[in-house]
Amino acid sequence: MFELALTVNGRPVRQTIDPGLLLVEFVREHLGLTGTHVGCDTSQCGCCTVHVDGKAVKSCTMLAVQAHGKSVTTIEGVAAGDDLHPMQQAFMAHHALQCGFCTPGMIMMAMAIARENEEVTPEVARDQLHGNLCRCTGYLNIVDAVVAGAAAMRGSNAR
Repeated sequence: MFELALTVNGRPVRQTIDPGLLLVEFVREHLGLTGTHVGCDTSQCGCCTVHVDGKAVKSCTMLAVQAHGKSVTTIEGVAAGDDLHPMQQAFMAHHALQCGFCTPGMIMMAMAIARENEEVTPEVARDQLHGNLCRCTGYLNIVDAVVAGAAAMRGSNAR
């Protein structure tokens, strides 16, 4: 067993876990943060994307012990109370979802794309979303939302 200590969504967490436990299993089953989904369980669909120390990672292929001492942010931790994060607002405004299963992972990846790129164009969004799959819609609205959300995160009104 391993004594895991980390911060999740700004809250310190300490639990004894099996060292073979995946990070996605830890956040979903131990912390009840079920917004992080398990789609493919092989790191190909991106539904399990969370941030670890600000970097987007696929939590279905990361052991929870690898997050020891780090800061983990899940989709539940991005809104400020009742105020949605600008990227969440952009996904809603651009109707960038259908069933919504992939949406938490898409938003977490989109936030990382916005932080890591000086300018987010549709081409940048398409290229960097390559590891996140939506099985029920085209990507036009998702790409539009990523571009608009990135602009909103920078405080501009670009769509």
